[in-house]
Amino acid sequence: MRTDGLPDSGSERSVAIIGASGYTGAELAWWLAHHPVARLVSVFGGERSAADGSVSMASLFPRLRGICDLPVLPLDLGMLADLHVDAVFLATPHEVSCQLAPELLERGLIVIDLSAAFRLSDAGVFEKHYSFAHSSPELLSDAVYGLPELHRDDIAGADLIACPGCYPTASILALHPIVRSGLMGAGTLGVIDAVSGVSGAGRRPHQRTQFCEVSYQPYGIGNHRHAPEIEEHAGCPVVFTPHLAEWDRGILATIHITLGEDADADDITRLYEDAYATEPFVRLLPQGEWPSVAGVRGSNFCDLAWHIDERRRHLTLFSAIDNLVKGASGQAVQCMNARFGIPESAGLIPGELLGGRL
Repeated sequence: MRTDGLPDSGSERSVAIIGASGYTGAELAWWLAHHPVARLVSVFGGERSAADGSVSMASLFPRLRGICDLPVLPLDLGMLADLHVDAVFLATPHEVSCQLAPELLERGLIVIDLSAAFRLSDAGVFEKHYSFAHSSPELLSDAVYGLPELHRDDIAGADLIACPGCYPTASILALHPIVRSGLMGAGTLGVIDAVSGVSGAGRRPHQRTQFCEVSYQPYGIGNHRHAPEIEEHAGCPVVFTPHLAEWDRGILATIHITLGEDADADDITRLYEDAYATEPFVRLLPQGEWPSVAGVRGSNFCDLAWHIDERRRHLTLFSAIDNLVKGASGQAVQCMNARFGIPESAGLIPGELLGGRL
């Protein structure tokens, strides 16, 4: 038994990343490299990747020099099996995750998927909103939605964890307490205006995300693929309008709700304190302070605040996350921690070890 606060070597967990050359793959490598229990043993390109082992994570992402110098290997499930890893992170396109997850599960691996491939319960929604026919619909009922604040008990026993999208994470954490409370007005929609930095579009170049072209603007009006995910997991109908902003990372969501006649400011405060007071990664801001993208940058925190106009029976919720961390890779690590019985903050708060501080 170690006495320095670090875990015993027998508790170490070996993990791998498939699809490591994108922004979420790089973010995963960063957080896993600092994890007190998980050991990143290999990184692979996805099926669309030209990875051949000649480039490393450090050469693709210079901030990883001396932190993660692993070569990006061509995808080889046989090689992956030989590594005897405990879990695999899929930072792959949705269709690729659909193809890979069944075989990985058959090999006895825990799959933590960062794509949307297993976030929804209805296979038909994928054809409508993601433009592909789901190749593994039988797994949709087995997948656990990877939002630990709502589903940590289920995550602890899951072999397939579907990590939420970035916009849904910001929106659902804000909406869930008020939706389940019964304090919303009858027939109320959640009206969500959310703004994301350019990294939310991924690393593949597009004209509208180039430095000289990017501009604050709405997109995906009326048909954004994250709307059905928010509705299913928040539990209420929404009108969702995303916006692109001229920063690299971070999401700010502003959500409008009509309240029922009996709700007042004290009710809302108690509601959110009861829901999140003990959550390590949800910060309820003091009255009069508001979430910002800068306030959560590079962290796994979700900052929440709210304002109530009692005369108009109107509640405005504000939610901020880093889309690459709490909206993707940090949340995936948090899910891994929950799955392996590791304190969820391990490796995600600087200096945090197994339930203690350095």
